[in-house]
Amino acid sequence: MIMKKNILLISNSKSFGKGYLEHCREEITDFMGNAKDILFVPYALKDYAMYAELARKQFEIMGYTCISLHTLRNKIESIKKTSCIFVGGGNTFRLLNTLYKLKLIDSIKNAVKNGAKYMGSSAGSNIAGPTIKTTNDMPIIQPPSFKALNLVPFQINPHFIDSSPNSTHMGETREQRLTEYLEENSIPVVALREGSWLRIQNSKVTLGGKTGGKIFEAQKKPYEINAQTNLSFLLKR
Repeated sequence: MIMKKNILLISNSKSFGKGYLEHCREEITDFMGNAKDILFVPYALKDYAMYAELARKQFEIMGYTCISLHTLRNKIESIKKTSCIFVGGGNTFRLLNTLYKLKLIDSIKNAVKNGAKYMGSSAGSNIAGPTIKTTNDMPIIQPPSFKALNLVPFQINPHFIDSSPNSTHMGETREQRLTEYLEENSIPVVALREGSWLRIQNSKVTLGGKTGGKIFEAQKKPYEINAQTNLSFLLKR
């Protein structure tokens, strides 16, 4: 069971017609509480400087100071001292590979264990689970392991898309892909549609946003979950 953790896992950074993180601004403000500083992890994209500036501007609008980890010399010490870590989206394989390369996996895990808030979007949400096996991204680089932060004991699949009965696409649907995952793995998957997120507060997990999602479990039919659903049972595994 996860205790003394404050985690926000957002499906997507951008929603149609809105700016970066604008669709979940109120949730972020509530999540942050009295914390005012954010340590941004930009490693899911190639251009760290561009990404860091994008995040800095948005968090400044919300009233927070945002510093990018790539600009700091002593990264491990900075992670130890921060009150909130935000890991942005992009390519999950690139992100995890860089965290391994810089030897930051354990530092982030320990920071969250010791009380730091963790916020992720897209790839940043993917790596909060035990592995990155349910990412949608192409493996553009090979990390040393698929093992991720394991902040929560279930997998995340962001940007979940429902199949359309009128589609002429003959490839596998997202639901089929996640079903294949469960043919080889037993850890359940929370699939988040764009516009939804998970909030983990101590031993409570709540689905936020307006779009809902699905839960995939081995030897079970996937089932719908709606906004404000209590999913705390997922921690008791």
